[in-house]
Amino acid sequence: MKNPSAERRLIKIAMAAPYLERQEEQDLAIAWRENDDQEARNRIAMAHMRLVVSMATKFRHFGLPMGDLVQEGYVGLLEAAARFEPGREVRFSTYATWWIRASMQDYVLRNWSIVRGGTSSAQKALFFNLRRLRARLAQGDQQLTAQAMHEQIATALGVSVRDVQTMDARLSGSDTSLQAPVSSGEPDGAERMDFLASDEPLPDEQVGDLIDGERRREWLKDALTALNEREMKIIKARRLSEMGATLEELGADLGISKERVRQIETRALEKLRSALVARAPVLATGMA
Repeated sequence: MKNPSAERRLIKIAMAAPYLERQEEQDLAIAWRENDDQEARNRIAMAHMRLVVSMATKFRHFGLPMGDLVQEGYVGLLEAAARFEPGREVRFSTYATWWIRASMQDYVLRNWSIVRGGTSSAQKALFFNLRRLRARLAQGDQQLTAQAMHEQIATALGVSVRDVQTMDARLSGSDTSLQAPVSSGEPDGAERMDFLASDEPLPDEQVGDLIDGERRREWLKDALTALNEREMKIIKARRLSEMGATLEELGADLGISKERVRQIETRALEKLRSALVARAPVLATGMA
């Protein structure tokens, strides 16, 4: 909800909804649970919309629209109404508070940053309590160092100091697009992405590797012509196949022992080495 007037209208309606007496609330809850009375459920929900608005104000410092927070809280309110059990003799507001807060927290985690955080309960507690704890510690001890503060927060929330430091850095900054210009004064329109280091080889290195690879394949192709049919089959199955056949498998296929397969393979590799020495001595030194 991006329309400010719509937000104000929603909040006004919520604050004007009448309160429910305890017995009236119980009667409506029973009507909803036992008779599937949708009107009863809606009356319970609307009577507690001011609770949604009140809780939404506590999440405004995350920079998200108030109207969206209220809408998400209303979803949690409806979920609470659907699950509420009047037989427990608990006021609906007490029960609904958890669902409203959980719905808003999930919305904040999904939309506060393009990088999802708070995926575990401990991380969620860290996300929503870090600022409050940091402010309290800073107020109580003006000389407290950042490291000592992070250690105390980590102990209080049951997370590692590294998690606290990482979350503190995230909350202190904001998302920046890689397509954002480095400086508005740059005439060439350079973007942040232009300055990211790449692990990929340089273009000339890629071309060189491509040419060298093709040359090596031609050398190997010529060298393989020095082998007879059985040697060729063993080398292809053992050295040029991704799966790499075992000596036992080739022995069974050729009707010979695995030791004989190993001997033929050794002889074939010697032939290849000799053929490659004539064409490319550098390649021959790397053959097993």
